[in-house]
Amino acid sequence: MPRTREPVPILLQDAHLLVVSKPAGMLSVATPGAAGLSLPDALRREGLRVFPVHRLDREVSGAVILALDEETRDGLEHAFRERTIEKTYWAIAQGRVQPAEGTLRFPILEQGSFARVSAHGKPSTTRYRTLERLAATTVLEIDLVTGRYNQIRIHLAHAGFPLVGERKYARGKDSPIRFRSRRVALHSWKVALSHPRTGVRIEVEAPIPDDLLDLLARASRKQ
Repeated sequence: MPRTREPVPILLQDAHLLVVSKPAGMLSVATPGAAGLSLPDALRREGLRVFPVHRLDREVSGAVILALDEETRDGLEHAFRERTIEKTYWAIAQGRVQPAEGTLRFPILEQGSFARVSAHGKPSTTRYRTLERLAATTVLEIDLVTGRYNQIRIHLAHAGFPLVGERKYARGKDSPIRFRSRRVALHSWKVALSHPRTGVRIEVEAPIPDDLLDLLARASRKQ
């Protein structure tokens, strides 16, 4: 995936935290052995010292919350542990997802840079509903209840509906539509939380990027 050199879009910023829209292809944090600019490094170039509190897969775009001080970082990490931060994703899955809405509860066993559904794994919950059913794909809104590694990607693939662009968990299933970007069709669309310092309710939406809108347009033409 190409390195991103454009400034990272800032969706919200105050004295304590910011929410940005991470481009697909950018690391959420620096990772040993992984080349490319990380999100904290990119923001440091813009004069911002940040404290990461959660991650998105490199292949996923969208809203990421970062702290600007240690006290806020601690408050956000507590909120993530308590699952009080709402995370909603937008996705295009292969096939016609059935039922139209539901909850996936496959336990996930994390094994380094890979994870899989296993009876020995940790409880994992993903809720979804259909936004649009196309000829060979389904547009989904997904609420991430737990936050296991690659959770949405694993759950949908295990259910028989891997994301368009999925290479890691698709089990050899060919996508019905060619994705021109080397990423998965998954976007961190909305986040909602109580501000850890002020208690004020925050709701932020990250616009769906052009490559996903292009994919959606081409999938729609297959009707």
